[in-house]
Amino acid sequence: MTYDAIVLAGGAAQRLGGADKPGLLVGGRPLLDRVLDACADARTTVVVGGRRPTPRPVRWTREDPPGGGPLAALDAGLRQTTAARVLVLSADLPFLDRETVRTLLDAPGGDGAMLRDPDGRDQPLVAAYRAEPLRREIALLATEHGSVTGLPLRALTAELDLTPVTAAAPLASFDCDTWDDLAAARARIREHGTVLEQWITAAKNELGIDVAVDTKTLLDLARDAAHGVARPAAPLTTFLVGYAAARAEAAGADPAEAVAVASRKAADLALRWAAETAGSADAPSAVAPSADAPAADTPPADAGTGETGSG
Repeated sequence: MTYDAIVLAGGAAQRLGGADKPGLLVGGRPLLDRVLDACADARTTVVVGGRRPTPRPVRWTREDPPGGGPLAALDAGLRQTTAARVLVLSADLPFLDRETVRTLLDAPGGDGAMLRDPDGRDQPLVAAYRAEPLRREIALLATEHGSVTGLPLRALTAELDLTPVTAAAPLASFDCDTWDDLAAARARIREHGTVLEQWITAAKNELGIDVAVDTKTLLDLARDAAHGVARPAAPLTTFLVGYAAARAEAAGADPAEAVAVASRKAADLALRWAAETAGSADAPSAVAPSADAPAADTPPADAGTGETGSG
């Protein structure tokens, strides 16, 4: 489904002492970058807030006057979009994922779909709206009140037919409004069950790559290289696998298959290396002479004695 995305990143962050909330780090990445990753397939992404470096191109705008509240910011962002479907997100959602975004976009409903958090609260800044009724209701509110500056979002959502959606990921709606929220997010992202997935996602974004990572295969390879060769061989081997896979992809191979093939070859080499070092169970320790071969110190029957014959 074609859609545009609007990310609201210009709030005052009063409960954070006025800190630059979109730039705060969770798992080594700014909150804004994490949200932008969740809507990476948007046709146009508009960020309402102050300009800053981002991992992909976005369109920047501000509400007029700045600080006019989320409804005014939404109005400013909406003016920069053209798609019939608009995804609206706040910039402080460290655990928002692409699956949740797709669920919102695919949900049936009159005017759109809005995420409902595990406590039963609706989240109008994690929602997918039909653009036409959104523009219509904002225009009506502006006519009624003179402008939308300072108006709450509920003044808008109360007039729309929105379907509540519960995300598969329970933390998709978790936002960072306070320092305690930020600390909780940083702790959760390092939990044992998810830390590798979070790290791989962060590293891929940092490196500008998007390839499926077979974590088990690579960890098994690193284990075999570390145990069968030497511990430093583990990171060096996985680097070489990545390089080989990149060359194969450049030659036209499927990226995931290229990684799998390179991993398999390197793992087989590590196992052969280990078997050679330990001594293979099915290989004899020395080469025994065959039963009909003469002993090494016995001359052949027709060999001379080394003396000169008389004729």
